Amino acid sequence: MKRIPFPPMKHPLIAILRGLKPEETQAVVGTLIEAGFTAIEIPLNSPDPFRSIEMAVKMAPAGCLIGAGTVLTTEQVERLEGVGGRLMVSPNVDPAVISLAAARGMVTMPGVFTPTEALAAAAAGATGLKFFPASVLGPSGISAIRAILPPDLVIAAVGGVSEADFTDYARIGVKSFGLGSSLYKAGMDASEVGARARATIAAYDAVYGAAA
Repeated sequence: MKRIPFPPMKHPLIAILRGLKPEETQAVVGTLIEAGFTAIEIPLNSPDPFRSIEMAVKMAPAGCLIGAGTVLTTEQVERLEGVGGRLMVSPNVDPAVISLAAARGMVTMPGVFTPTEALAAAAAGATGLKFFPASVLGPSGISAIRAILPPDLVIAAVGGVSEADFTDYARIGVKSFGLGSSLYKAGMDASEVGARARATIAAYDAVYGAAA
């Protein structure tokens, strides 16, 4: 299976909006994009997630990567395609889900924790790997597993990480992150999300350089 590449991203950060409601989507997604985020994940255990994803897809400028998290079935992949989603994030490694999403042209990022899972995801054609929970593995654990992986795989740290961890991960060459509660919590006002997003982008630029 040909690996679908990530689009060029100045800031390879995925905003994870677990719990987002459709009526909040325009304001929250809009402020994130304005701050510099170009990848948005709306987990499927959020209220009416496909409606929110469709709204986000329609409002996002070209080049933004909008999609779903917590994707567990091929049926969900098909629904995601139906609303225009191009990012498929899962908590596990299901080759059928990964390969179908890749066949539909989606960027895929399954969740992994062990070398066995990471290699299985790579074999299934995953674009990148979501090391989760990164707060448990830590930079040293991810670095050890990364040594046996294909070099073209995007490696992202997700779960219990925030802008405070960028420096530690930069030391091992990890540049991509999925950011959840440090950026957004269900019901949070869009203005607060925007402030957190701008602070996160500034912290990223301070560690990786503005042209990262």
